[in-house]
Amino acid sequence: MTDRHATATGTLPAVDPAGRGRRLVRFARRRARAGWSRVRSSVPHAALMATCAVGAYAFAERVLGHEQPLFAATALLIALGFQREPKLRKVAEVAVGCTLGILIGDLMMAGLGRGLWQAVVVVFVSVMVARFLDSGATFTMQMSLQSVLVVLLPLGDHGPFARSGDALVGGALALVVTFLSPQDAGRGTARQLRGLYESMSRVLRELSQSLREEESRTAWMALVECRRTQGTLDEVRQELRVSAEQAAFNPLQRSSRGFVETMSRAADRSDLAVRSLRIVARRVVSILDHGAVDDDHRERLAAWFDDAADAVEILHRSLVEPQEEGRHRSLGVARDALGASAARLDPHRLAGGTVHGEALVMLLRPMMVDLLEATGASHDEAVSYLPRV
Repeated sequence: MTDRHATATGTLPAVDPAGRGRRLVRFARRRARAGWSRVRSSVPHAALMATCAVGAYAFAERVLGHEQPLFAATALLIALGFQREPKLRKVAEVAVGCTLGILIGDLMMAGLGRGLWQAVVVVFVSVMVARFLDSGATFTMQMSLQSVLVVLLPLGDHGPFARSGDALVGGALALVVTFLSPQDAGRGTARQLRGLYESMSRVLRELSQSLREEESRTAWMALVECRRTQGTLDEVRQELRVSAEQAAFNPLQRSSRGFVETMSRAADRSDLAVRSLRIVARRVVSILDHGAVDDDHRERLAAWFDDAADAVEILHRSLVEPQEEGRHRSLGVARDALGASAARLDPHRLAGGTVHGEALVMLLRPMMVDLLEATGASHDEAVSYLPRV
């Protein structure tokens, strides 16, 4: 008999110590693999941070003649941070926060002197100024941290405001590095869109399977997966902001503007399509629960969902085409594939004239219009693919 131990709500099987040890080993292995993965992906940015930090220190020391300009390296490291890609606005915000914090500390120290109660006053004033200027927690943290360091650390030979100049050097260099960063402006967006379209394709195929097998549970699972795409959509939005920022301000990425605009349009329309797909999945569950469509039309609907999944996969491959000319041709192919699926959305022929079936087909029509517009088609052109009702 399995040993059990009592709890407030009953008894539970006792955990074997050996099993607990194996779980601990598996946990350690997963953490180690994740850690090494982060290390491998972080090598370029870590090298950039190290080189620039030492460069800012050397510039302030050898060119400006400052003694031990630690705030130059500190401001640069904080501004660049350690994120997947530098963001110009974020770097500027942190760099300004560091410089202002040091400047406030220098100004107040010149009037109040150095000491513990002066540090309290400086941090309080820095926090209040930061909250007035910006609502971001990072901005507030950087201003208060730098100001308290200024008050507590010994004063150098070049006077209090030399440290403000050091911070300005570090922040300016961080902005230049970010401004000229050779990052691919559309790489992150393309990766996130791939996850979105892969999810859409799986949902469409699961809906097809549920119709063929007359199993509403499969349709429910498709609905659950479709709801999970909201996180992916949020990540797509975030990546688009980064890409648009790089394409707008980075002179090395000006050629990516067209690609970013295409991706932005595709993301906007795909967002609407996913919202429609969630409603479609719920409708499929209802149809299967009520047996509202006969076998012949269920098979027709299942075949349509498979074809739509194929068209969505073509759309994804078209959007990630690296060359602009090839991408336009591929989007034309995707438009034809999606248009062919849209042309079959006749409520009576595809759903057999039943109320539930026709309602499902009518829900599919705006979804396909949104996907067609994601290929670059105008609204009128997208609607023209649909059969008259």
